[in-house]
Amino acid sequence: MGKLVLLFIIVPTVELALLIEVGGRLGTLPTAALVVVTGVVGAFAARMQGLGVVAEARAQVSRGEIPAGSLVDGVMILLAAALLVTPGLITDSVGFLLLIPAIRARVKAHLLERFKRAVEQNRVQVRIVGVGLGGSVHELDPREESDTGRWVH
Repeated sequence: MGKLVLLFIIVPTVELALLIEVGGRLGTLPTAALVVVTGVVGAFAARMQGLGVVAEARAQVSRGEIPAGSLVDGVMILLAAALLVTPGLITDSVGFLLLIPAIRARVKAHLLERFKRAVEQNRVQVRIVGVGLGGSVHELDPREESDTGRWVH
């Protein structure tokens, strides 16, 4: 419940207070223009990066690799786009930070570490089974270390 309160009550309240403060210092029109420009520029940047991630994921799949990293990047870019089109300066800042590949890589590493810990503690169980070329069954076990992310036979 605490995280939802933070997300839906505290963040918008702080955003509104910040917009009022900035509006008082810059004026209403410059503040509104700032919100619109950051939304447009951010959406364009997110679109460009998103297209790049889709191309990388397709290349990984064609090489027989699992595009897990690209999928996480794609989700973070989608989140960045949502934050950037949401009016506010804090959400815009977080959205722009998620568009920086080095920051996204650090967030991804942190999320991966948390996910691995959850799997090790049996809080999360993952088993992916798919059919490869020639009808052979491939299974991915996330507990096995793999630098390539290839399917395990």
